[in-house]
Amino acid sequence: MSDQFSPSLADGGDGDDAPPGPGHVIPSGPTVATEVDLSTHYLGLELATPIVASAGPFTGDLASLRALDAAGIGAVVLPSLFEEQLVHEADQVERYSSYGSDANPEAPGGYVPNLDQYNEGAVRYLRLIREAQQVVRGPVIASLNGVTTGGWVRYAQLLADAGADAVELNVYRVAADTQVSGRQVEVETLRLVESVAEATNVPIAVKLSPHWSAMASFATQLAEAGADGLVLFNRFYQPDIDLDTLSVTPHLVLSDSDELRLPLRWCAIMHGRVDASLAASTGVHTHRDVLKLLLAGADVTMSTSALLRHGPAHVATLTQGVREWMQARGYSSVDELRGAISQRTVRDPAAFERANYLETLTSYASTFLR
Repeated sequence: MSDQFSPSLADGGDGDDAPPGPGHVIPSGPTVATEVDLSTHYLGLELATPIVASAGPFTGDLASLRALDAAGIGAVVLPSLFEEQLVHEADQVERYSSYGSDANPEAPGGYVPNLDQYNEGAVRYLRLIREAQQVVRGPVIASLNGVTTGGWVRYAQLLADAGADAVELNVYRVAADTQVSGRQVEVETLRLVESVAEATNVPIAVKLSPHWSAMASFATQLAEAGADGLVLFNRFYQPDIDLDTLSVTPHLVLSDSDELRLPLRWCAIMHGRVDASLAASTGVHTHRDVLKLLLAGADVTMSTSALLRHGPAHVATLTQGVREWMQARGYSSVDELRGAISQRTVRDPAAFERANYLETLTSYASTFLR
């Protein structure tokens, strides 16, 4: 984090009447190491630490979930349940269960057992929720990626009934229709969140993309529609073109700490202004990344790429790094740390809004200009 976002909490009073300004360092605190309380709250749920495993391959495997729990993970978000997959599987079951039903009068119902209640995708996912609850001590959050409002509501209810502590709505939508306005997309999303919130009895989080035109206003509207939390941000995997086969192909690149800047900025802007929990996702790789996001105002930090790179034991490394940093500076709890460098507390609030292009560009010394 740049020094301009590292104000002192000691030089400006209580932080509300005279918020600390840029250009200072965070106070070191007492020299005697204090006991650190890393617990936090997210979506009204209590977590032992602010480090959460976001939706990914690790959270869909019981052995990995056990390892994450042993390493001290605060909560886990299970991989997304995709409505398209469920619909496809149901269509395939219908197709094959009726195969040959008109070919032989002795098999009017087809050649396979009656599978009217069959939906392997949903059954498998509901089983994962129940099994995860047995091996993870922290909250188990289900993730849902729907297509239709009815599908969102129906499957969110199923996830809640199966024992999920909360449901994360993975709102993945590329607004590619030239006839659909940005406001129309916003209204449809707000109605969706409202419908799911009214139909379920567990907290709801909305995982957002960073591409909404007026993020702060839209976030406020989402909270008013029933969202208990916001996940900033969904990291889209962009397609690529294979020049050998002339086909569109997926291209997976894991994140790095440089991608932290976007959720950091928006956590800092929204902290204390949006009535919802804030989860920072994307670019969380080191304990310093976790600390920066907490200082900006995040309630929890979520990571996938770092866990894929380093394994579940990396959670313990992150936790220990956060604890040692806080002890060295005299912080006794995450609550003391959270939002200390949000937009509301810095002396120059516009610093989180301006891109500071001039300062950034002029401070960069190119080897070709020496």
